[in-house]
Amino acid sequence: MRPSVLATRATFPDLADRLREHFDVDDNPTDAVWSPAELIRRLQGKQGVMSTGSERIDAALLDACPQLRAVCNVGVGYNNVDVAACTARGVLVTNTPDVLTETTADYGFALMMATARRIAESERFLRRGEWTKTGIYDMFVGGDVHGATLGILGMGRIGRAIARRGALGFGMRVIYHNRSRLTAEAESESGARYVDKATLLKEADHLVLVLPYSPQSHHAIGAAELAQMKPTATLTNIARGGIVDDAALAQALRSGTIAAAGLDVFEGEPAVHPDLLAVPNVVLTPHIGSASVQTRRAMAALTIENLIAALGCGRQAGRPPTPVNPEVLAQAR
Repeated sequence: MRPSVLATRATFPDLADRLREHFDVDDNPTDAVWSPAELIRRLQGKQGVMSTGSERIDAALLDACPQLRAVCNVGVGYNNVDVAACTARGVLVTNTPDVLTETTADYGFALMMATARRIAESERFLRRGEWTKTGIYDMFVGGDVHGATLGILGMGRIGRAIARRGALGFGMRVIYHNRSRLTAEAESESGARYVDKATLLKEADHLVLVLPYSPQSHHAIGAAELAQMKPTATLTNIARGGIVDDAALAQALRSGTIAAAGLDVFEGEPAVHPDLLAVPNVVLTPHIGSASVQTRRAMAALTIENLIAALGCGRQAGRPPTPVNPEVLAQAR
């Protein structure tokens, strides 16, 4: 009898067919976002789930779905999954690192540039029909990116990729802060210099957030941190909602504490704090940092490979490519 799995969100049809080659699949072609109760109902009798950040996988759900053996998340982040609870119950968790690094770094850099040069603000101005004369010396003047100081908070794969773009492509001075310092070789490859957090906030012309969300990083950027930044500085968040205090950021943008912000993630998304919608000097996008066709396909394909391996299908049975809690694999031996 084939394992049964749940795909919580719609995916590329040909990849969904690959999933069906190995499993009995309960899928979600309408791409609805299910309530916790509906998710539990759908997971009854399932051995695996192809999940996204939209679904919370916690102890209560695991207890209600005792047959679940693998939670395979489409995304590098997995703060929607209680990994400790999964590990305690022998449930494997996987994610999709590496395949989205360069695309997300591209997007983060693009969002930072759009923020610095006020692209969204000026486009709205043009679309409203307010552009009536040219040559205005201070019309939508922003900050330069080339030669500026790029600050990066969080220096994992994506942070290092953004650092390379800044240092090598735009001649930026790159500084970073991270929970642990990179090796000298990694710093050299990234063109980045380690500083403490206070120095990062004080010196960055453009601050980009790329750290994972955890209770320790909750509101890592709040009113106090924003007050330490230059009034000409920009803030770009492509990490996770909750790392920034969105209410404090809206106030800082309104009062001129910093010049502008670019946000692809939000606390409580898909809801966006109403104060952010009311300020003009912010670029808002709906969590699309990895949204290229090639990358989204690669993410889904890697998730499927993880499921196939985790549930004992094919030649890679028992060896998922990207486990988050590999100790579960050792327990199963």
